[in-house]
Amino acid sequence: MANIFSSSLYSPYGAYELKAKYQRNFFMGTLATLTFVVLILVISWVITNLGKEEVIDAPVVVIKTIAELGPPPTIAKKPPQVAVSQPNVVAPKVGIPKPVADDEVIDDDVVLATRDELAQIVAPDVRDITDMSGDDIKIEIEDDYLPDVKEFTPVEIYPEMIYEEKPDYPRLAEQAGIEGIVYVRALVSKEGKVLDAVVEKSSGTASLDDAAVKAAFKNRFKPGIQNGRPIACWVTYRVAFELNQ
Repeated sequence: MANIFSSSLYSPYGAYELKAKYQRNFFMGTLATLTFVVLILVISWVITNLGKEEVIDAPVVVIKTIAELGPPPTIAKKPPQVAVSQPNVVAPKVGIPKPVADDEVIDDDVVLATRDELAQIVAPDVRDITDMSGDDIKIEIEDDYLPDVKEFTPVEIYPEMIYEEKPDYPRLAEQAGIEGIVYVRALVSKEGKVLDAVVEKSSGTASLDDAAVKAAFKNRFKPGIQNGRPIACWVTYRVAFELNQ
């Protein structure tokens, strides 16, 4: 029996040599498998992203009727556009606006003259003109023309008040302690006299408005100047009714 166990054909049960290398072989196989799987996943991700186009989210336009489609594109050839150089225009100088109180704003209904209206307003030449045939043509200008209250009158120098008549404070308004500000629009003649006066912006009290208009006719102005000559024009000024505290 001893010879049998000592024979060279006998090996211990369990293959000791294989068991000694089992853990190392298992680790190497697992690592190779994981490396192969990760490599496949990386190659698949690269191929997918390289061939993917960028998607832009655009709003969806819903057309419900044929009218919303708009006109079809024209098939006519457009003339070639000629490049035109822009003129060198100096930017206008804009000043800093000054804030004012709400009760001092009086230009609510101001109508500005258009370019055509300004072109029609030309100062007349009062000199005698002789035509080509030798006949004399005399132009007569009406010097006593009075503009309407809403009429635009070009003025180079506006009238300047040189004397202001202090209006009488209405008795009932004074007793009631009523104060206010009236904006009066006066027609100043070539001589500086007030020919007409209206309320441009009311104080809210009729008696104060009437007193301001009544006193306006006693004011005196330097007349407005246009083309070096005095003219009749409208001017607006402020009248304050304040009680002495």
